[in-house]
Amino acid sequence: MAARRGSAPKLGDVLLVTGTESFLADRAVRSAIAAVSKDASEVEATDVDAATLDVGVFAELTGPSLFASERVLVLRSLENLPSEMVPHLIEYAGSPSDDVLAVLVHSGGQKGKGVLDKLRKASVNEVVATAPKAWELPQFVAGEIRLHGGTVDEGAASALVDAVGHDLRALAGACSQLVSDSGGQAVTAELIGQYFGGRAEVTSFAVADAAIAGRTEPALEQLRWALDCGVAPVLVTSAMAGGLRGLAKYSSAPSGMREADLAREVGVPPWKLKQLKQQSRGWTPGGLATAIKAVAQADADVKGASGDAGYALERMVLTITRAHGRR
Repeated sequence: MAARRGSAPKLGDVLLVTGTESFLADRAVRSAIAAVSKDASEVEATDVDAATLDVGVFAELTGPSLFASERVLVLRSLENLPSEMVPHLIEYAGSPSDDVLAVLVHSGGQKGKGVLDKLRKASVNEVVATAPKAWELPQFVAGEIRLHGGTVDEGAASALVDAVGHDLRALAGACSQLVSDSGGQAVTAELIGQYFGGRAEVTSFAVADAAIAGRTEPALEQLRWALDCGVAPVLVTSAMAGGLRGLAKYSSAPSGMREADLAREVGVPPWKLKQLKQQSRGWTPGGLATAIKAVAQADADVKGASGDAGYALERMVLTITRAHGRR
């Protein structure tokens, strides 16, 4: 799970977020921004891909601003930082701006390890986003439910893991939904059964797998059955996002990597590489981009932007299956 070294982030800090568990990494970024925003009237947050960074842009992002006196710079995919930018970043880490919080996100793996070592020598704070072991997932569920103000016993937490699976985003979404609908009562195995019972073979992941394979009718059938069985719409978009994210990382990974290195690069267990290899057939970068945009839109829709979550999910599935094989 996410482990922090050092104190809570504040303006003038450089925070390093490392690890393959994207859900925990994203949460660490949001928490850092929230910690700074809590004590400031106006904070400007800028999200940048490290691959696009140059000296001029970096100076602009870390120098004085005309629009906000206090800012957060989130630099993602640190492993793709251009080599000529490394000295500038290390120099900045040694003497950061007092009115900027710099959050540097590294996705894990060996790529870019040199810059990580140098940043650690500069004594920056670090959050390590490590996926919990399978046996730790009930503890994760219990923590999520407490975070939302609910309670759950060990048996019910294990039942939720069995029903939803091991994807942290899906588990977190389920916890939020269950606490919201529990009416202040403890989250019980009975409540979990109402949401997820009778669907052992129909999970949000089954919908995602069918859609990513380009199988329109099975994906729609799985979706309708899942929704009829009480699967929360947010779990479907979460599973779809996780599946496409893994596929995109697999497709863009350098060729010729050893299996263990490739698994670390993609952020999945080695056994899942075979599935990703099969899923990658028929997908192009353009098709993946279309599919990822469709998931982002559906996620916004099911969280309130649309009044019909079922329609939003069906539209997402159709867009994804049509994007499969598109040139």
